[in-house]
Amino acid sequence: MQRGQEAQNDSGRIVLLPGDGIGPEVAAEAVQCLRLLSDAYDLGLVFEEHDFGGAAIDAHGVPLPETTLAACRGADAILLGAVGGPKWDDSAERPEAGLLKLRAALGLFANLRPARVMHGLEELSPLKSHIARGADILVVRELTGGLYFGEKVIRDDAASDLCHYSRTEIERIAHVAFCAARERRCRVTSVDKANVLATSKLWRKIVIEVSSAYPDVALDHLYVDAAAMALVTRPTQFDVILTENLFGDILSDEMSVIGGSIGLLGSSSTGDRGPALFEPIHGSAPDIAGLDRANPGGAIASAAMMLQSLGFAAQAEMLDRALERTIGEGCRTADLGGGIGCSAFGSRVREILRSDLVRHEASLQLIQMNRGCCG
Repeated sequence: MQRGQEAQNDSGRIVLLPGDGIGPEVAAEAVQCLRLLSDAYDLGLVFEEHDFGGAAIDAHGVPLPETTLAACRGADAILLGAVGGPKWDDSAERPEAGLLKLRAALGLFANLRPARVMHGLEELSPLKSHIARGADILVVRELTGGLYFGEKVIRDDAASDLCHYSRTEIERIAHVAFCAARERRCRVTSVDKANVLATSKLWRKIVIEVSSAYPDVALDHLYVDAAAMALVTRPTQFDVILTENLFGDILSDEMSVIGGSIGLLGSSSTGDRGPALFEPIHGSAPDIAGLDRANPGGAIASAAMMLQSLGFAAQAEMLDRALERTIGEGCRTADLGGGIGCSAFGSRVREILRSDLVRHEASLQLIQMNRGCCG
């Protein structure tokens, strides 16, 4: 399945992977926001849709068809909804395997997951307001190594998963974290289990070595169990958390609820070259799929991150602002304690965008008039 047309510029071909469960619903709201901004500012964004995950298993027998992979390789960016669900529990290959293969094929080794507590919305957090207030964290997770990609053995009476990391894998993700910290508050917390695991001992050693190239960035270390505790007792102590694949998966999901809901968070997965992948960090939530109850906030936040990566910083900021204002004015889905549906939430974000566009156009006209008067 494919819907698209020729791109109008060199940075606007977006491959859309709606996926499974609530994925198509939340992705649709994000795409409508992107289309609105693209039309208003002539960004030249063009979308083509491809099967992925469980939907691809149903249509093609595999979660990542060659046509989908080829389209992703030729894209400027990829927007993913969600993958997975119990429907495919007995499949020869699960939907999530397609995501792992896509990350490996595109070399997407760095996963960036930002989360913050919005000012004035501390009551959304399950933590006490004075603990949650001001929390603003970026998890930099290594994405193509560790247990998820190691050799696997399973027998009737035993099983094993190999956790493997090389110097190159650790160095490159560490550089990503330190560079990101320079754009934030210049602090990296490296999370490992170096008191037990050999891979963590190597991880800590190499991260310390890499840190010497960033004397302006403070570095500290935490064991993963201590980090999990600190995230819910002292979240404001963190700026950038650098960690390996499994730990990053778990900690970023824990971190996501600090701001109120896992449904609000977006993410980006990047490599040294080629397109980046943008997706909300929530799952496919098959129990509410098709009921118009999903929170599209994470997909919209992912779309804003995508705009930023494509060089459309002003439009990314507009979309982030509209999302935050939507939540702040009380337009909230069920996971945030509200009664607004997925489509109504997305519609409100776009209403705010349109009003911002009108104000922006009026400001430009006023500036032009003033220039004419002074000329």
